[in-house]
Parts: sequence; C-alpha cells; structure tokens
Amino acid sequence: MQEKNNIPQGQTLEFSTATNLLEQSAYKYQLQDRETPNLYRHLFDYESVPKVSFNHRYVPVNMPEEIWITDTTFRDGQQSTSPFTVGQIVDLFRLLHKLGGPKGLVRQSEFFIYSEKDRRAVEECMSLGYEFPEVTSWIRANEKDFELVKSLGLKETGVLVSCSDYHIYNKMGLTRAKAMDKYLGIVKSVLDRGIRPRCHFEDITRADYYGFVVPFAEALAQLSEESGIPIKIRACDTMGFGVTYQGAALPRSVPGIVYGLQHYAGFPSSMLEWHGHNDFYKVVTNASTAWLYGCSGVNCALLGIGERTGNCPLEAMAIEYASLRGTADGMDLSVITEIANYFEREIGYEIPPRTPFVGRNFNVTRAGIHADGLLKDQETYNIFDTEKILGRPATVAVDSHSGLAGIAFWMNGYFRLTGDDAIDKKSPLVARIKEEVDRQYADGRNTAMGDQELEEMLRRIDFGEYERLSHIHLKEGH
Repeated sequence: MQEKNNIPQGQTLEFSTATNLLEQSAYKYQLQDRETPNLYRHLFDYESVPKVSFNHRYVPVNMPEEIWITDTTFRDGQQSTSPFTVGQIVDLFRLLHKLGGPKGLVRQSEFFIYSEKDRRAVEECMSLGYEFPEVTSWIRANEKDFELVKSLGLKETGVLVSCSDYHIYNKMGLTRAKAMDKYLGIVKSVLDRGIRPRCHFEDITRADYYGFVVPFAEALAQLSEESGIPIKIRACDTMGFGVTYQGAALPRSVPGIVYGLQHYAGFPSSMLEWHGHNDFYKVVTNASTAWLYGCSGVNCALLGIGERTGNCPLEAMAIEYASLRGTADGMDLSVITEIANYFEREIGYEIPPRTPFVGRNFNVTRAGIHADGLLKDQETYNIFDTEKILGRPATVAVDSHSGLAGIAFWMNGYFRLTGDDAIDKKSPLVARIKEEVDRQYADGRNTAMGDQELEEMLRRIDFGEYERLSHIHLKEGH
C-alpha cells in the first residue's frame, strides 16, 4: 500500500468529536480467510513465557461519560466453586443491588439457564423487581436455549463467538469465513426473537484483529442497524494475555483492542464491555485500562472467583471506580465487607487473608514500627479510613514483633478507646501485657495472638482495668 505523509491510500485525517483529535478516517477492513491458522508463534510459542511486542503506535485515552460494572458471579464465577443454592444466589443478588446504589453502577448480572435450579434462581431474582442489576443469561447456540431465554422474559443474552484461530481452526475445525457465517446466523436467531445479543469475543488477545475481529464486528454493526436492536460486544481476555503498555502491539494491547472496536468497527462505548482473567496478575489493571480507553462496562465476579486464576474482582473495580471518578456515586462500599462475610459464613468459602479489601488481614499490621505509626496517626499506615468506608477498622496482630505500640493499638481498637480514654504505649499495663507476650514467644510460640486470648490475658493481669475498659466499650454502644 502506497502512503503519502504516512496516511494510507483511501484514508484522510478527520477531526474526532469524541477525542478532540485529528485521526485517520476509519478504514474498512475485509475478512482475511486462510487455510491455516495464525497462532502468533512469535509471541505464543507455548514452550516459553508469552512475549509482548511493541509497534509504538499510541491511541488516545477516551474515558466514557458513564462507566459501570457487570457481574458474572453466577456464570463464570460458579465454574470454579461448589454450586450455589438458589437461596445463596438470591442473597448475593440482593447484596449486588445494595452495593450498586441508586444509580445501578452494578448494571447487570448474568446467569446460566441450563438447569431447573438455574432457572428458579433467575425467576426469584427477577421477582425482586430491581431495575439493577438487570438479569441476563449466557446460552449455547441452539434453538432450545433461544426459547428458554424468551420464556424467562430476559431482554439480553450472551452468545459465545470465539475469535482467535486457536478456537476457530484448532477447536471448532472451521475457517474464519465459516466461523463468521455460523456466528452471524446465531446472532440473527437471537435478534429474530427480539432479544439483545451480547457477543462474547472469546480469546480476543490472541486473535487476528484486523483480519477477523474488526470485519466481524463491522458485520454485527450492520445487523444491529438492520434490526434496530442494539448488539453488545464483550471483549474477552480469556487467557489473561492483555497488556496495558503504551505502544504495545496487537493482539495483546488493551488500548488498541478498545480503540479499534470504536474507531474502525463503529461500536459506541455503551455497547462495549471488557472481560478479563488473572493468569498474569493483570486483571484489575486491564479492566481499568478498558474503562480509560472507551469501554463503558467491565465484567467482574465477586471476590474474583472464576475459571483458573479467576475473573476481575468486582469489589476491586468498585474501589477503582471511586478512585477514577473521585466519588463512589452512591455505591455502598461497606457492602463489600458484608459480601466477604457472607461468603465465609454462609458459603464456607475461604478468602486468602491478605486479599485487598476483603481478606481478614488486609489492614492488619504486625510490625512494631508500623503499629507505632498507626497509634500516632492512622493515616500513616492505613490506605484510607477503612472503618468508615468498608466497616473494617485498622487493627494489629499481636505477636513477637508487635512491641508496646502494637499492644496499645490493639487495646484501643478492641475496646474502641479514643481521646482521653485511649491507652498510651507507655502505660504500665501495656508493659505488663508485653512481658507476658514476650514470655510466651520465648517459650516457643510461633502464632499470632487472637482477640479472645488477649482479652483473657488482660483479665488475668488487671481485672479492675479490664472492667473499666469493658464499661467504656459498652457505654459507647460497641
């Protein structure tokens, strides 16, 4: 292709009202069918860690006016856990509604509808009458599933449209042309029933972007225009290969994927959604980047449960929303703690203790010097007012490293002592407790001390002071 001033033939520079930048006009990409798959072996040779390539092309940040979260706890999430009961699903759905707040920032929740139990859960959640989260489904490409969606009264369903050659050629035994024809037929069947299709572009971070993804997306845009029914694209980073680095090349570039679906395929932000997995520890950053570059929706699961290493943690993106927007916009972030407690208490799910925001030790310090800083000013070592925002006060774990400050901070936190009532690390009582703590560790103890045994230790050492502190604790309504 001949170029003039670095602009390919057939393209011009146009002013974009979306980005306020001069950009190349959208080029119409044609499907590039081939006899053999393009597996990007220079990036994915399978015998070494996948590589990141750079072409030093940069696309503009274009954060939508509205962004939101969608949920896949009851679909992808359940693929990695023991099945939830109907009652547990309904309880968690209520909590999702409460977390999302009056603006419905947890916009949708998707469900399987294969079994009688699945369908009963859908019906009971819909019977609650919430506008948000909207209940949607995920189906196989067959007539029975189409009719199930219709009979349940659902307005939107997910449809799997795998887009990498790994899936098209190696899994399904098709060519790109045959795969596109098959997918378009499925989408037409959904549209014929008046249902909004949400097309899951599986494995998009290993797909031939301009040879298949964009031409297919353009064909979907044409179907949407002809039917008058909006079609949504969920860009699925199925294996967690997405990267956020500026100048990274496709197919792994998250900014490039989102930009191309908007600029070349013509999909607005409201019709784009990102779904990622955490195989390379990038799931939260990738989801945030998708927001920044034009996706309105990011798809998540509570606690990040999901296939293999899991999905993007919904609670992480709720906090990320508040960080990017400067406000929670009505979300009740304290529900994050309710959800974590429910998983552990009612479902028996064990949350790794150092998991951000939800693990029992996420704001617990052990180092004496850190405890001293917390005692003087909680802002020194607490990420934000975790008690106000999440209902989780900063605490210390008392062990051999805690020191006087750690014990004093534990006492103040446990008994909710503030102001003149607060215990100073120089208190003789703190020193006596530390002596007992040090003695136990000198005798070979190697575990942190729990609240109940520290309370009992205080009772033994100074019952009168214990009674006084307990009285303050009760008087304050704790």
